[in-house]
Amino acid sequence: MRPSYLGEFEQVVLLAVLRLGEDAYGVPIRMEIEKRAGRRVTVGALYATLDRLEAKGLIHSWFADPTPQRGGRSKRYFQLLPKGVQALSESRDMFNRMWQGVSLKGEPDA
Repeated sequence: MRPSYLGEFEQVVLLAVLRLGEDAYGVPIRMEIEKRAGRRVTVGALYATLDRLEAKGLIHSWFADPTPQRGGRSKRYFQLLPKGVQALSESRDMFNRMWQGVSLKGEPDA
């Protein structure tokens, strides 16, 4: 089976979805990325990436029941699928292999 190659932001989004579990919907995903990765995320970039990951079969989304607190709007939740877990694992393994035996100039050897 051909590996599913992930871009950096795709990896970050998948990791945020994985970390959040049952609470993985737009606002918390964005906050998790901003907090942990230290990078600002636009709503448009986040949802474009989530849609792309769903099209690749790495995540699944669904809409919860509308709530009065949200003015009758539904939250769209996301869940990592087994193929997404596999893609993250392959990506992590590939980076570990690439970093093996490499040190950056001025950085102490690990």
